[in-house]
Amino acid sequence: MNWLFLLTVFVASSVLGYSVDKEHDRMVPGKPLSQKEHHTGEDEEDDHEYDHDAFLGDEAEEFEELDPEEAQRRLGLIADKIDVDGNGAITIAELQEWIKQKQTSYIDQDTEKQWESNKLPDADTLTWADYRNNVYGFLDERDEEEIEDHGFSYQEMEARDNRRWVMADRDQDGALNKQEFQDFLHPEHAEHMRDIVVTETIEDIDKDKDGKISEDEYIGDMYGDGDAGEEEPDWVISEREQFSKFRDSNGDGFMDLEETTAWIIPPDFDHSEAEAKHLIFEADSDQDNELTKEEILDKYDLFVGSQATDFGEALNRHDEF
Repeated sequence: MNWLFLLTVFVASSVLGYSVDKEHDRMVPGKPLSQKEHHTGEDEEDDHEYDHDAFLGDEAEEFEELDPEEAQRRLGLIADKIDVDGNGAITIAELQEWIKQKQTSYIDQDTEKQWESNKLPDADTLTWADYRNNVYGFLDERDEEEIEDHGFSYQEMEARDNRRWVMADRDQDGALNKQEFQDFLHPEHAEHMRDIVVTETIEDIDKDKDGKISEDEYIGDMYGDGDAGEEEPDWVISEREQFSKFRDSNGDGFMDLEETTAWIIPPDFDHSEAEAKHLIFEADSDQDNELTKEEILDKYDLFVGSQATDFGEALNRHDEF
């Protein structure tokens, strides 16, 4: 199985947990590390967008506005931080640990922000009624509306959120504490929320609503319709083979719940480890399976926007620079 392709697993759920709360776009992930697609054999600049988000997260755009010299200087300082033992060589383990830390930091900060903006003052829990009123209350005075980009009405998205809410409410007391609310916001990081992640993924890709994913739906989620008469790229042809040989394990022409689970939540797969290995593979010019600061700076365009450095947080700590 192509491990690089597995980095795209959550792209499939492009509207995973989409909320009309403009202060909080829960289109997570598709991937835990990035909202960008990550394919092999495609345009290098487009492919780097995934690594930018995986290395810097949601502050990649701010990073790109920096003067190139200043951005490189700060990237070098970040490389020093990743090199925990200070020996001048960044290992897969060091890079993986850094990515995990910054991913966790983002989730914690996002949860705190949404927790404070949704719960009542001094409350220890958040009820569905209060959350629903904050996010979907405007529906009470509007007719059914469609989200043009995704084909889901607001009412359908409310129902999806409510279903996820119920699953996140582990003690079934009708309200969520902060940890349960985090599981609601970021279900891909909670073991007991796996089923809802898979279910939402199928719903997002399953255009004919038959409860399973066909080969065309699988390809369409990644590639779209393409241009009329245009020959499919090699990577799309490869993904069609992946579908028939590996995704559709029972050979019935579709991916069911079990097969979709194996696709988006493969056993013993660590996204942060895979991204660390990918970054080192791309930037390791001397092939020693480690990175120096110079190698990172030489591949500046690969690293300029990744969650691994949490660069947005670093931007606000000017005293460290």
